[in-house]
Amino acid sequence: MPAKSISIKEIAQKVIRNQKAFILDVRKKGDFDDWKVEGKSVEVFNTPYTELMEGIDPIVDHLPKNEPIYVICSKGNSSKKVADQIADHGYEDVYSIEGGMQAWSEHLEPIKVGDLKDGGSIYQFVRIGKGCLSYFIESNGEAAIVDTTRMTDVFKEFAKQKGVSIKALIDTHLHADHISGGRQLAESVGADYYLPPRDAKEVTFDYTPLEEGKDIEIGHSVISLQPIYTPGHTIGSTSLIVDDSYLLTGDILFIDSIGRPDLAGKAGDWADDLRNTLYSTYKSLGAELIVLPAHFMTIKEMNEDGSVAEKLGVLYKENHGLNIEDEDEFRKAVSENLPPQPNAYQEIRKTNMGKIYPNEDEQREMEIGPNRCAIK
Repeated sequence: MPAKSISIKEIAQKVIRNQKAFILDVRKKGDFDDWKVEGKSVEVFNTPYTELMEGIDPIVDHLPKNEPIYVICSKGNSSKKVADQIADHGYEDVYSIEGGMQAWSEHLEPIKVGDLKDGGSIYQFVRIGKGCLSYFIESNGEAAIVDTTRMTDVFKEFAKQKGVSIKALIDTHLHADHISGGRQLAESVGADYYLPPRDAKEVTFDYTPLEEGKDIEIGHSVISLQPIYTPGHTIGSTSLIVDDSYLLTGDILFIDSIGRPDLAGKAGDWADDLRNTLYSTYKSLGAELIVLPAHFMTIKEMNEDGSVAEKLGVLYKENHGLNIEDEDEFRKAVSENLPPQPNAYQEIRKTNMGKIYPNEDEQREMEIGPNRCAIK
């Protein structure tokens, strides 16, 4: 009997719901070590496809006997062949994961974060395989989307389901780890595209400046998106206070770390800006604000409902990056011994500036790999 198939959405929901899953990853060891499916209750075992072409004897002792086996590869081809071999060996619940790690990188899962005071809601779109987080804020028939990914159809479909019109696309900064879909989606639906002007000095297109003191109204003044200039990750990084309840921090502050200031080659210059944002600007805000970052590093940062969020006051107690008292130690932490820079980050920055126009396959290749926007 041939193996069955399972969608990336089904796998993502298992991860988010903390359901047990055994995954056999048949990619090359280097690719696996760099980036894999992770989950609190997920066990992942790696054996390259080339070692299984003659049969599954090398892995039989590692396969569970009485639970489903999910096989993944880069694009869903090799995994099907290995899954069929395992099924032919007498295992019943064997699945090839459709689309492989490429599909895992691109999948977006919407999770409701909360309701707004005068009606409307805010949703977090979790790009679970890449660690990216986008936000869909809707009220009274209108919506704004913050830090949109290049996969824009999912946002259009979600707006259609909710019966709302997209009025604003907002990037909190010029992204270096993923290609923004904000400008493309704005042009498609006739919305305004907002970008911090200090990050836009080299862009080749028109945009609406995202600036402190210039609120963005969605839903006939029902909700207000209040920009706050918070440099450090980039010189233009701008946070958003939504409905006096949520703080969208972009890549400045994460749940378990802080943003890195080196992706434009300015680690030394921007370290002081980053410290001022984290230790002064944010500290002057309400401790009850819910922090909603643009990325997460590991699955451990997810809450039980799959969201990535925490009160600002809690982060000041628990986030190491917010508790480095010595300024020299802080500067060292954000400028030395940093993780590898994101894959193709220079090309991604140029794409987001409108300087180069890679095709869809090239964009996928540029984004392959984990999120590396934090200092650890």
